[in-house]
Parts: sequence; C-alpha cells; structure tokens
Amino acid sequence: MTSFVPPVRARRRTATLALVLCAGLTAGLTACAGEDPDEGTNGIGRLTGPEIEKKARTAAGSADAVRLAGTLVSKGGTYKIDMKLKDKGGAGSVTSKNSTFELLRIGDELYLKAGAGFWNHDDEKSGAGRTGDAGGAAADKLDDKYVRVPEDDPTYKQLRGFTDKKVLLDGMLTLHGKVGKGDRDKVGGVRTVRILGGQGEGGALDVSLEGTPYPLSFARGGGGGVVTLADWGKDFALAAPAEDETVDYGQQLPKSSSSSSS
Repeated sequence: MTSFVPPVRARRRTATLALVLCAGLTAGLTACAGEDPDEGTNGIGRLTGPEIEKKARTAAGSADAVRLAGTLVSKGGTYKIDMKLKDKGGAGSVTSKNSTFELLRIGDELYLKAGAGFWNHDDEKSGAGRTGDAGGAAADKLDDKYVRVPEDDPTYKQLRGFTDKKVLLDGMLTLHGKVGKGDRDKVGGVRTVRILGGQGEGGALDVSLEGTPYPLSFARGGGGGVVTLADWGKDFALAAPAEDETVDYGQQLPKSSSSSSS
C-alpha cells in the first residue's frame, strides 16, 4: 500500500500553522519553542523561596564589602542613607528630616561630620538653646569638621548602626512570615527573582539571577523603605581624617537638630 505524501505547499502551511499556535500559547508554556527562562542564569530561579533566601544570605555573608543606598523608616523617623560598608567600618551619608551628616567608622572609632546648621539648634518652644546645644562659636568650630563620637555618648550606638555591615544586612535580609517566590525583574540591568515575606507585610527581596546570587534590592514590609544593595565585594579605602580636620568634643556631643528631633 502506497503512503500518501502531502504536497510540499501543504506541508509548509502545516508547519507555519504549528509555529503560529506555539507562539500564541502563554509564556509559561515554553515547551514548543524549547525556551528555558533560567538558561544562562545561576539557576536559583528554579529553587523555592526559602532556598533562594538561604542562598542570598550566604552570598551576602561571604562578601567583604557592599554599598547600601535608599530610605529607611523607623520609629525615630525617616532616613536616606548612602553607605559603603565592610567588616572593619564604613563611610557615607545619612539624611534625616532636618539635616544631612556624614559618618566614618574605623573599628570602634566613629566620626560625625556636618555643617554648622546641624549643631546650632534653638528650641522653638522655649525660645532658647537647649542645655548642651552647640550654639554660635561652638557650632562654627564644629562646622564641616570630623567630630569624634565618644562611645559613652547616647547617640554612639544609634549612629554606629548606620556604619555596621552586619547589623544593617541582618535587618534587610530577614523576611517575615512564610517566604514565597514572586516575579522576575531587573535591578540595575541585572536579571533578578523576587522572594516575598508572608501576608504582604513580610518584605520583599530581589536576588540576582546572574553570577553570585547577591541580594540587589530590599523593600521593608509595611512601607519601611526601599534600599538597593550594590558593589558587592568591591573594596574601598577607610582612613582616619587628618588631625586638622578633627575635633574631639569630650565625653558627650552637644545636642543637634538631628538628635533633638529623633
């Protein structure tokens, strides 16, 4: 018995129809074209949410340095940060509601640098400067200088926290509730996969699908701010300020417009 062979033109129409049907299927049905969304990635997109979280935390913990930039919202207020951090210290800037200041930490030595307006604060309710305020000549002396923050000063721990790589990363890499996997996206041109904390309030973390699975963006739950994480493992210099740029105010800093509002 002779088999029927369709004409060449009919075979071409059939092949074209198959391609059209394949192209019309949803993005999730990629078997027709043989496409793999994880092709060329580090493969973590195939993992579960908790597994991706563990990979991201391990990668972050092994990195010598990182840069954090974005907004943090806490009970003390809203802060915009841009900090370079490593195990031995950090440097960068913090902007609060009333002012911007720079922080530099080398080991346990912490320095604060700000303009005179940061130090010269008047209490509007009493019409007079607060006890301990740096007013007039004192504020001018501290203007644009690196002021050593004494470890006994009440603000030391709070300010140091902005320069502590472990403290900040521990807070940013913790998702609350049951961790699930979200959509794929890009952060700074790098492909990422998102993992989410439970009930929409547990935070969200975008993890790199390229190379080492570093976390690249963190959104705190409940509108607590969004921070990008970059320059993983990129070292930077930390050096104590010159003597003529440094002021040692003693055992306790004067109150500032920042500390009086927090």
